[in-house]
Amino acid sequence: MTFIVNYPENIEQKIDFTLIREWVSKECDSPLGQERCEQMSFLTDASSILERVTQTVQMQQALTDATLSFPRGEIYDLREQLQRIRIEGLYLDEHELFSLQKCLLFARDMQAFLKGLEPARYALLINMGNMLGLSLTPVTTRLEQLLDRYGELRDNASPELARLRQELRKAEGTVARAIDRILRQAQADGLIDKDAAPTLREGRLVLPVAPAYKRKIGGIVHDESASGKTVYIEPQQVIEANNHIRELEGAERRERIRILIAFSGELRPLLSDLMQVQHFVAEVDFVRAKARVGIQLRSIAPTIVPKPLLCWQQARHPMLCKRLPEVGKEVVPLDIRLHEGNRILVISGPNAGGKSVCLKTAAMLQYMLQCGMTVPAGEASQAGIFRQLMIDIGDEQSINNDLSTYSSHLRNMKHFVKTADADTLFLIDEFGTGTEPLIGGAIAESVLLHLNEAQAMGVITTHYTNLKHVAEQTEGIVNGAMLYDRGALRPLFQLSIGQAGSSFAIEIARQIGLPEQIISEATQLIGAEHIDYDKQLQDIARDKRYWENKRQNIRTREKHLEERIAYYEKEIGELKKKQKEMLSEAKQQAADLLEQSNATIERTIREIKEAQADKEATRKARAKVEELKQEVTKDKRQKTAALKDKRTKTIAATKSEPEKRGGKAVLHDLSELRMLTKHPDLAPTPVRTRPTTTVADQMRRRKLAFNRTLDMRGMRVDEALETIIAYIDDAIMVGAEEVTILHGTGTGAVKQVVRDYLQQKSNAMHKRGTGSITFHDGDPDRGGAGITIVEL
Repeated sequence: MTFIVNYPENIEQKIDFTLIREWVSKECDSPLGQERCEQMSFLTDASSILERVTQTVQMQQALTDATLSFPRGEIYDLREQLQRIRIEGLYLDEHELFSLQKCLLFARDMQAFLKGLEPARYALLINMGNMLGLSLTPVTTRLEQLLDRYGELRDNASPELARLRQELRKAEGTVARAIDRILRQAQADGLIDKDAAPTLREGRLVLPVAPAYKRKIGGIVHDESASGKTVYIEPQQVIEANNHIRELEGAERRERIRILIAFSGELRPLLSDLMQVQHFVAEVDFVRAKARVGIQLRSIAPTIVPKPLLCWQQARHPMLCKRLPEVGKEVVPLDIRLHEGNRILVISGPNAGGKSVCLKTAAMLQYMLQCGMTVPAGEASQAGIFRQLMIDIGDEQSINNDLSTYSSHLRNMKHFVKTADADTLFLIDEFGTGTEPLIGGAIAESVLLHLNEAQAMGVITTHYTNLKHVAEQTEGIVNGAMLYDRGALRPLFQLSIGQAGSSFAIEIARQIGLPEQIISEATQLIGAEHIDYDKQLQDIARDKRYWENKRQNIRTREKHLEERIAYYEKEIGELKKKQKEMLSEAKQQAADLLEQSNATIERTIREIKEAQADKEATRKARAKVEELKQEVTKDKRQKTAALKDKRTKTIAATKSEPEKRGGKAVLHDLSELRMLTKHPDLAPTPVRTRPTTTVADQMRRRKLAFNRTLDMRGMRVDEALETIIAYIDDAIMVGAEEVTILHGTGTGAVKQVVRDYLQQKSNAMHKRGTGSITFHDGDPDRGGAGITIVEL
């Protein structure tokens, strides 16, 4: 079978499927899933469609199963980075390795979760878990050995790295203590403010000093404030120690790169497997996103048959399902049926009555299904597979192409007539409009008959009476009406197949308030025959709706009656069973009583004989018999009363209404309540005495408290300058590699001050050979020109 593309090329925009694709894309958790969503395409192979739809249904079930704990994790697109390390000598940096680790952990957990599902319910999800042939545990274990929980290389990543970092910490501690001593002495001498603290300039610890006292401190001036009121001096006593720290930092950085190159070399033979992991997490993310949309739409998988067929029951347009509840409205479901006997449905009815929505619903659900998605419809729905979809919706007039509205429609009809066959589903809105009604209607009628002869299936909407007549008289074509409440003068948005609809033009004109004289003249011009025909259509629709409601009520009552009959037949059966059990129990008790009585009498007679008719013994024996008689009588009464009570309760239970099926939990005794043991994690933490802080402690706290985002919106220019100077100093001090400055757009003054200072600072650093600063706008979808990204 030759494949033919859907028509026109922008069919997804025409039927609003682009909105569904955007919706699924937003439900993805990663760019990988979003890219997979963009690749989603219209399929024509029934087995492939069935597999993808069933896979989505199983994911919906897994996501809504309260007994399952779906794995959580982060997904990153690392394909470019993995391709890069195919070249020997190139490596993944610590941040990239950390992203790879989190992605692999998610893939490992997801694979284990999918493979552990119940095969009878989740066979296709289990197959998805089997996509990965490689065990991820060795790679994730090796990454856990290399990286700490912050994504940085561990000290024990190599002996040399451990040695260098230990020596570096020792040197930093020595410098911090020396700076601390110098600072306290200078504060005592009144050379430095009491609240001043050491800061970093060009990676070296310096002291903020007033220019008048810089010679009394002694050392190298590394920088000065923008106002010129402060200079930053590296004391002479720590210059050599700081130089040693810089040397150690360089050695530590070279060792880190050596470790990263070596580990990237270990990953190189596994690149194809790691790329397969990327494909796996992308597929999981995409299928999960489709399932999330399906859950929100309460979508189902219809019965799929490998031939053209369209039988949507309780169909709902997905975008209406999303939007109408937001404004407090409900979607009216539609039943749309096309099969071999009725291949083409001609829908007529009033304007704004739901004709176009009905047509778009049929197109949308079929397109979603053949893209592997579940659809918002009833469980009993059936759907076939079409080789191509063709639509003529909306206005395609174009100045560039010199096309009028009707010309564009004719061009579409030319394509339909030329390519439509038995595997085609076509949808035409407002068939035949755009030109002189008599000619337009005739051309539309001819096209309709040709499409019917081609055995194509389709849905069209129209107001033309001649097309309604053709549908009524031609085999394979059937009328459909969008129902209208003539009394309330409002559309019902319900489709009724088997009858033509009325446009209700006269009624709508009268409701709008068009002068009665104009309405009367229009009625005379069109002729009583046409008006009568329109009224007959309305009466037929009204009567059909009345009898449909009657039939539905009868079906409902019959169903209820059948349920009650079945219930009482079951109760009668149980009652007869209990009666038999009660009779059997009574007979057994009587037999036991008789046997006991006979045994007592025989024993009494034997005692009388053995006593040789002694008067006293005889009297006692007779007393025993009398006592036995009374016990038997009493026992008989008790058992009879118990049996009656039991029977009464059984009958009462039988008479109770079958609807009383609920249950309640009753607390009979307050002593059943008990206090839950407190979790040990909730125990109060003992208060600890705060130790005396040193410069090293202050540096560590500063690093932990540093915020990588600075919000400067609303600041004045002078305030902004002081703030950015201090913030960049802190960022360099704590070793931040990237920070974000939020300054907004506004007049642009704050942004200009920020960027002027960053450029000045970068030039100074570059001149000294101590590094540089680069900066640029944020991503367009995250602030754009209102944000400056600074890389240190």
